[in-house]
Amino acid sequence: MGLLKDARSAVRLVRKALDRRRARHWYRERLRQAPPLPPREFKIAVYFADGDVNLYQIRQWYKPLAELAKRWPVVIVSRTITGAEPLLRESPVPVAYLKTVVDMERFLAEQDIRIVLYVNQNMRNFQMMRYGQRWHVFINHGESDKMYMTTNQFKAYDYALVAGDAALARLGRELWDYDLDRRAIKIGRPQADHYSGELPFTPDERQVVLYAPTWEGDRPAAAYGSIASHGEALIAALLADPRYRVIYRPHPRSGAVLRSYGEANHRIIAALKAANAADPSAHHVFDDGPELGWQLAVADMAIVDISAMVYDRLAAGKPLLVTRPVDPEAEIDEGGYLSDADWLEASDAASVAALIDTMSHDAMAAARLRNWVEYYFGDTTQGVATTRFHAAIGFLMEEWARHAALHASEASAS
Repeated sequence: MGLLKDARSAVRLVRKALDRRRARHWYRERLRQAPPLPPREFKIAVYFADGDVNLYQIRQWYKPLAELAKRWPVVIVSRTITGAEPLLRESPVPVAYLKTVVDMERFLAEQDIRIVLYVNQNMRNFQMMRYGQRWHVFINHGESDKMYMTTNQFKAYDYALVAGDAALARLGRELWDYDLDRRAIKIGRPQADHYSGELPFTPDERQVVLYAPTWEGDRPAAAYGSIASHGEALIAALLADPRYRVIYRPHPRSGAVLRSYGEANHRIIAALKAANAADPSAHHVFDDGPELGWQLAVADMAIVDISAMVYDRLAAGKPLLVTRPVDPEAEIDEGGYLSDADWLEASDAASVAALIDTMSHDAMAAARLRNWVEYYFGDTTQGVATTRFHAAIGFLMEEWARHAALHASEASAS
């Protein structure tokens, strides 16, 4: 067993090395053909130190960043070749691959970066945060009640852009001596202004159910994934009922820790394929695409794990079920929306169709949902969150100019 495990690890290492080699070759060709980024062009940088496995964290910001770039030029800074390659292919804003600290220093000297945005808590963020005379701003890659959302690492940033009142209450409970009034700015969910995209099917009388589970987690406290506990049973029930069309969107890291979890994921994908073969009009969807938005907008019901997907769906203002983790050590913050959520127990997964029917006629549940949407995101009217995002950036630009003038006058006085 140990030899088999070692062999698999060796295969993974070889694959990673080959991926990096291919990415470096592609990037060299891209550099040879493309002109360099113009100097003094960019005022906002989005820092991304991860590889392709965590691209979902920045992909959700593509459309808001493209909109922001119409006013202030934006560049994505990538620190790994496996992250830079797909970003260069698909990002709507320019990308700078800065492998070394020397590359980063040269880039900062050539540009006029005043705000650096961070979508995660990668340890290499601190290589950029060493540079002063600019604002370092945490924007995160989603809104949720997971423990990740109250990490003391928030204090490392000059500011944090948060979704709404729920985020402020959460941070206020957990972070000691953190000046929420000054350092946390509510913007809602700008991504929700872009919940759109081309559908892979033509809408008909079928109800669309989105099942978007998270990965299995790397420790019991974060064991929120439901693919192995709920997923196969609920998918089987929905596929057997011709009233439903399933969109299955698993987390890209599914199976990264537990092989059994990955195998359950593959069985669900195979079941979708078999159901479509048996009934071509079903048009069930296995979705592993980079774009998130149309799935949330088109689904009549969403079934999600404790993750940012709960709150992405809340931002759409449409019904959802949250899977209850089966691991007793999984930490659940039931002080917010999860205290009032509609839960799906693993024992009820096979009866999910009946539960969906009940919820679709529950006026009280719909009213509760509207209240929670307001608490987490504020006004979700189309375009309001984008306006608030731009206003927050505008405030930071003004503050940058004020401090730059202040320090310039101090320097001249000395």
